[in-house]
Amino acid sequence: MSFTIPWRRVRAIAVHLYTASGAVCALLMVISAINHAPTTALWYGLIALVIDSTDGTLVRRYGVTQLTPEFDGRRLDDIVDYLTYVFAPVLLLWGADLLPPGPLGMFVAALPLLASCYQFCRVDAKTEDHFFLGFPSYWNVLAFYAIVQQWTPMVVAISLIICAIMVFVPIRYLYPSRTLAFRRITLAISCIWVCLYASILLQVPNPNPLLVDLSLLCVAYYVIMSLYLTWTSSVQQWRKQRVAS
Repeated sequence: MSFTIPWRRVRAIAVHLYTASGAVCALLMVISAINHAPTTALWYGLIALVIDSTDGTLVRRYGVTQLTPEFDGRRLDDIVDYLTYVFAPVLLLWGADLLPPGPLGMFVAALPLLASCYQFCRVDAKTEDHFFLGFPSYWNVLAFYAIVQQWTPMVVAISLIICAIMVFVPIRYLYPSRTLAFRRITLAISCIWVCLYASILLQVPNPNPLLVDLSLLCVAYYVIMSLYLTWTSSVQQWRKQRVAS
């Protein structure tokens, strides 16, 4: 009797392991932060970002959800994202001495952790048309700029407070790999940003200001386009309600 290895299922499990490897990156980020090696931590953060940006495509391409129905890949993705985008970046800011001293520093460090707990647990965090609702816990991006631009602890604190508040503001943020509107240009700009991220890290502690400015333009595109699409969506809903009434 011959034994056939279910290669499609093995491949599906491999994709889950690929997603889970982001948790290892989070651990390495934490170790680097404790050892006061923020640049190394940011490199691990970049690897985690690439994993998170590509694993969803692999899941859909290889039918991973259908082949492993007993395993909740979305929950795994949320766990890894919380570690790599929230917990590890906040610890990195602490390890780099970029938080205010004393109770104020503990308070502002707790804000992203608590706000993101809400963000990750709300059932409408991702809309049906593939947007993030509320600030999508990109604390890794904030930590990146805080380190490469050497922000003061007070600037970091203010940024953390503002972004924590924005978690609860129902702005529709682009989901780069899935939002259909302007998807091609968004993906292109996202890839450019990742390349700029790596180029800047290679030059730390004295990165080329032009590269930093170009990367910030990519961030500006993301924010402006998210605000624009939020506004157009609101206008469309208002028009539908007006017609219905």
